[in-house]
Amino acid sequence: MNPKPITPTLSVSEQIQPQEVAALAAAGFKAIICNRPDGEGADRPSFPGIEAAARAAGMQAAYLPVVSGKFGEADAQAFGFLMDRLPKPILAYCRTGTRSATLWSLSEAGRARALVEIISATKAGGYDMTGVLGALPVAGTKT
Repeated sequence: MNPKPITPTLSVSEQIQPQEVAALAAAGFKAIICNRPDGEGADRPSFPGIEAAARAAGMQAAYLPVVSGKFGEADAQAFGFLMDRLPKPILAYCRTGTRSATLWSLSEAGRARALVEIISATKAGGYDMTGVLGALPVAGTKT
């Protein structure tokens, strides 16, 4: 597990395991968002296992599964809703972290955050959203 900060309130990471959740809580994370569907890969523990470990560590957990490469406006809005509702800081994870970084980027673009700011934040975390944001025009987005 290697959380990569995107903002002071959000980090993303590759797949986590239930036995790693206590270390996330000790590192200060208050909530987890799972963006990987159950059954997507053999290395993927089910969300209920992650949720139980989070609860035992005093954290909240949310399940927002998104199939890789199939992001819709509703998914971005749901991610933004979770960012608003969950205690921070939050760790969002998927297979590699890219899906979670993409969902955050799209949710922030939908809130009219400047594209240059989104791209800079994700790039600092190791994810380049230039192509994603450039290919998906979002109404009301600042450049």
